Amino acid sequence: MTVTQQVRITPEGVTVNGRPLPVDARGTSVLTALYRAEVNDYPRFFKMDPLSKLGFLASKLLLKADGSRHADSADRAVILFGRSGSLCCDRSYQQTIEHADDYFPSPSLFVCTLPNIVTGEIALRNGYHGETAFYLLEHRDEQLMRLTVEAALHDGTASSVVCGWIDYASDTQFVAELELNIKD
Repeated sequence: MTVTQQVRITPEGVTVNGRPLPVDARGTSVLTALYRAEVNDYPRFFKMDPLSKLGFLASKLLLKADGSRHADSADRAVILFGRSGSLCCDRSYQQTIEHADDYFPSPSLFVCTLPNIVTGEIALRNGYHGETAFYLLEHRDEQLMRLTVEAALHDGTASSVVCGWIDYASDTQFVAELELNIKD
């Protein structure tokens, strides 16, 4: 398997294939500023949970760098790994239901908070029909991640995989490290 593109997004900045991508986030979040600068044509972005926003933007930059957004869509897989899953949104939802005297459950915080929603958002936006999976791991395990991606590439259904580590613990603690792997 060969890595063709890489993207990293953190609160401190964005890199595409190791090169910094300037993002002017004055007065807004890094993710919103990145969306406005690089995408700005998918209003659904503003309804996404933070994990989905992060993965969506990282995949957009990854595929833009590769020039293959819609290429090989029938057999492109999306396989992501992370630790926190939807915990950030789950905590916000919990705050809306924890007190009987101030009970106001928010469907907008609960409906789309499963970690696999981010893989679905990436697949839907790009027309991919291959495998999608989000694995929750207690800690980052590069060997397990590599073996999982290799298995997807060698099972005969995928010729390329958008994959990597994506974790959104809070608005100040998040990381997306995605790469595009192709079958050798």
